[in-house]
Amino acid sequence: MSVKAKLPPFEALCPLPVVLLTCQDEEGKSNIITLAWVGICSSDPPQLSASVAPSRHSHDILEKAGYFVINVPSIPLLEKVDQAGCVSGRDVDKWQEIGFTPVPSDLAGAPLIEECPINIECKTRQYISLGGHDMFIGKILSVHANKDILDAEGGVDFAKAQPFCFNHGEYWSLGEKIGSIGMSKKA
Repeated sequence: MSVKAKLPPFEALCPLPVVLLTCQDEEGKSNIITLAWVGICSSDPPQLSASVAPSRHSHDILEKAGYFVINVPSIPLLEKVDQAGCVSGRDVDKWQEIGFTPVPSDLAGAPLIEECPINIECKTRQYISLGGHDMFIGKILSVHANKDILDAEGGVDFAKAQPFCFNHGEYWSLGEKIGSIGMSKKA
């Protein structure tokens, strides 16, 4: 029998996906921010949430823009993803500094990151002030995926996409598939 230690409240949920959020201001200048405080919050209509600290450069852009793109990076981009989280768009043009390639989006205004195998265009539906972070809930308008990561049925093969996650100050790979939804009913 395991013995549990009671800990003070903290962000104990893990793992969290690592993404690059792109947003664009009214003058057409776009920015990139590395985030891990993201997740799916509805499937009908499909929506996701992205939480950003009010002190971040992207926060003001997100408040006004009404649209954003979630770009899912792959393991080979790890160093660039970390770099995007260590510099501010107030001080540098992250596109130039890091070497990401902007690609026009279909609907969201903000550019997609070409190097990321998955890009999710979102329209902000709600903005909730929570304290240390503000949550932007976005309706998913469109999903783009590199053709080379698709499986035979046209879905994303996540082994090929190679997303990674965040665990309390560390980046982790996802490892291997260990099951599927409904597997217990099939047994």
